[in-house]
Amino acid sequence: MVSSSLRGKSIVVGVTGGIAAYKAAALVSRLTQRGAVVRVIMTESATKFVAPLTFQTLSRNPVYTDTFDERDPAVVSHIDLADQADLFIVAPATANIIAKMAHGLADDMLSTTLLATTAPILVAPAMNVHMYDHPAVQENLRLLAGRGVRFVDPGTGQLACGYVGKGRLAEPEMIADVAEALLAEIGAGGTWASGGPKAPGETRDAGEPQATVESRPLAGRRIVVTAGGTVERIDPVRYITNDSSGKMGIAIAEAARDLGADVTLIAARVSVPLPAGVGIVRVESAEEMLRAVVERFDAADIVVKAAAVADYRPAVRHASKMKKKDDRLKLELEKTPDILAEAGRRKTKQLLIGFAAETDDLEANAMDKLRRKNCDLIVANDVTAPGAGFGTDTNSVIIFDGGGRTAEWTGMPKREIGLRLMRLAAERLAAREAVDP
Repeated sequence: MVSSSLRGKSIVVGVTGGIAAYKAAALVSRLTQRGAVVRVIMTESATKFVAPLTFQTLSRNPVYTDTFDERDPAVVSHIDLADQADLFIVAPATANIIAKMAHGLADDMLSTTLLATTAPILVAPAMNVHMYDHPAVQENLRLLAGRGVRFVDPGTGQLACGYVGKGRLAEPEMIADVAEALLAEIGAGGTWASGGPKAPGETRDAGEPQATVESRPLAGRRIVVTAGGTVERIDPVRYITNDSSGKMGIAIAEAARDLGADVTLIAARVSVPLPAGVGIVRVESAEEMLRAVVERFDAADIVVKAAAVADYRPAVRHASKMKKKDDRLKLELEKTPDILAEAGRRKTKQLLIGFAAETDDLEANAMDKLRRKNCDLIVANDVTAPGAGFGTDTNSVIIFDGGGRTAEWTGMPKREIGLRLMRLAAERLAAREAVDP
């Protein structure tokens, strides 16, 4: 079925010279199948991996590789492509093109067109894990995020170079989903990544800034986010924990960072790399996480408790490894401290956001938790639903406030949900301060 939000939309896809260029062919195919008009720009290096004819066949449009290959004397190709775009996607985005974008270089067809466009830009990085983690690359990503560029984060796994880590290009289906969600957001009156809402036929005056305050609505805000699963030790080698990967909390921290906030991430046990550009506090148990939250609570504007905290811990923690003796072992448990409830008791000016991972009666349980814990928002999800819950790269959530359901985001990458949640938090905080400055 052709998607209504992509039907007839003009999307320019920039393909750069990484091994993941072959995945860009699948992306172009999916965008075209969803009804978009796709035009492809390839760097010279990209043509070493995939032939331009592949993209021409899949997009049913000519492929551009050379700034000086002017095919229509009535237009300047890179300006025409830049003006036609409703969305500009760079996938895969190498460290090189990210650096060019961050510093305004224009030495080939792709970088020149990117500099000329006023369309929203969506970047899907792909590179070696050490390259991705390099301070220069991370700083360039922060610069671009500050200008309103959106990202589809790379995945974690086996890389072509042989390393295992973060750097794999996101799957084409996910990139297409994020593109669709972004265009739908713009169509509904949301902000567009390169500088505010874009009205039909709107043009920009010379010298008008490309990024507005709307692209950094959390600038100057302090945000505390908890992530991961807490560990409650039985002895030095055994413990109680849960299935949380930390992906959702990390996605929220990254989103808050990209929207301009000063972010502290309090991380327990996680299965993915921790983000750059935020303050990291490592903890293990619920007790340690409580102390870390309380220490930073008064100075925070927004507190997001996305961690999966163990509800119980061993009543006795053994100093040395317990030896196996009997066929059965009885373990006495006691409740752990309720971090969200304590935050709700301490709350003064803070916007407090909690999470509710449910398997049944989602709405009733979420609203009950919101009231009992004195939260402003609860993010609830059914962890048994496909593509949602622990360990997945996507999620489906319903947002509740004191009046009930306020938003529902289904089948989206966790990074996109993080961005939407942080934008909603920024709006709620600004509205509250406008009433009670």
